[in-house]
Amino acid sequence: MRYCFYNGPVFDGEQFCQDCCVVVDGGKIVSVGPQATGPDADQLIDLQGQMLVPGFVDLQVNGGAGVLFNDQPDVAALRSIFAAHRRFGTTSMLPTLISDRFDVMISAVEAIADACSADEPGILGLHLEGPYLSQAKRGVHNAAVLREPDPEFSKLLASLPSDAAVLLTVAPERVTGEWIAQQVALGHVVAIGHSDATFEQVGMALVSGVTGFTHLYNAMSQLNSRAPGVVGAALLSDHSWCGVIADGFHVHAAALKVALRAKPAGSVFLVTDAVHTVGSEQSELELCGQPIFRAEGRVTTADGTLAGSDLTMNQAVRNAVSWLGVSLEEALRMASLYPAAALGADNRIGRIAAGYQADLLVLDEGLNVRQSWVKGAGQRYDCGAS
Repeated sequence: MRYCFYNGPVFDGEQFCQDCCVVVDGGKIVSVGPQATGPDADQLIDLQGQMLVPGFVDLQVNGGAGVLFNDQPDVAALRSIFAAHRRFGTTSMLPTLISDRFDVMISAVEAIADACSADEPGILGLHLEGPYLSQAKRGVHNAAVLREPDPEFSKLLASLPSDAAVLLTVAPERVTGEWIAQQVALGHVVAIGHSDATFEQVGMALVSGVTGFTHLYNAMSQLNSRAPGVVGAALLSDHSWCGVIADGFHVHAAALKVALRAKPAGSVFLVTDAVHTVGSEQSELELCGQPIFRAEGRVTTADGTLAGSDLTMNQAVRNAVSWLGVSLEEALRMASLYPAAALGADNRIGRIAAGYQADLLVLDEGLNVRQSWVKGAGQRYDCGAS
């Protein structure tokens, strides 16, 4: 079916158009043009003054709807997790496996391969956050499974479809520059996180092919006067991106403002790092065998260690506007275009433009999700999703 959105502001990924209509056919955006042209469409969708924006792209999703990917690495879990986050604006995500045994990694890769081969909605590929991480900066990751790279690692990822994105978060002190370069040559995106590396070690990793930093400021060596650490290297690097968790618990707003001023435009974007609390009413769950607790938007272990987040993407956009002082346009780019670009997928998602995938959101003034469209398939939320 060919349909057209009209009668509402359209954010195309760069700017708002106040008098545009967007035509979608076969899961793709066909055209974006003046409303007065009278498009040839089977169905007209009246936005009723609400905004149409690109779907959000979340590169760090551990779970949702009470399901943690580590605990249930299969396609059914992926469907549940995506459905929980779609309600809050996520139309593309990287399911994220935190540090675990190699057999669990195998199951996760198989699940992603099956989901991508079946064209499951919203699954871009896989984010492996660990297990090649620092013991000193492991956070909630299980110390018993942290290790050096497994000999069969590259073979494992080779089983993924060629169009499945792979993001690897590693500590550069646990891997070699040669290993990083090998992963990049295979088309994988390598980022630094959970690392106690020195400024110099990070510099060498960047030369080897690292292009990003996972949840900037959190679980990494900090910026000090004589030891700039991972944070200093991240802020100084003009050719790398940084994901940030803008939930008010992981990073102070002032620190995020520093990052926005230090980094080139387009290199800081929003992630949730959400665990399985999102889309669930439960306040007590388990994270890889240890109890975690949700209270007032914060998720922690019994000793108060942050254990992922309870953040949603539309709330992250709200926070970026209200706490960081960025424009709505920039906050929307931080949730869509910029993370898509970090994966090299900004030629097909992250914008509303002809030829792009029809991943769209209808948002009201409060940034509640009223409708979402993934590859042209729509879903309505009558009361909105806050």
